[in-house]
Amino acid sequence: MKAPAESAGAWWLYVLECRRGVLYTGIAKDVAARFEAHARGAGAMFTRRNRPVRILAKAALATRSEALRAEYALKQLPRAEKLRWCARGLAAFVRSRP
Repeated sequence: MKAPAESAGAWWLYVLECRRGVLYTGIAKDVAARFEAHARGAGAMFTRRNRPVRILAKAALATRSEALRAEYALKQLPRAEKLRWCARGLAAFVRSRP
């Protein structure tokens, strides 16, 4: 699964750092707009309770299906491993998956 170059047509896997240091993982077509929605309290229930502070990492995927599979895989990891992938770049995480 090869990530496309940054483009409006791509789906994005992203990780947010929220208040109290908790992490939120999601997918979106426009990460900046989704971050703003989460920050306003218009996003997921989780981010209504834990408002996001910043975008830690993001990676482009070609399709929604690929993004959903990558989101699920990332959510299965322990926090420390998620943070390592964010530091390396989520594109590396996407490329490492079968």
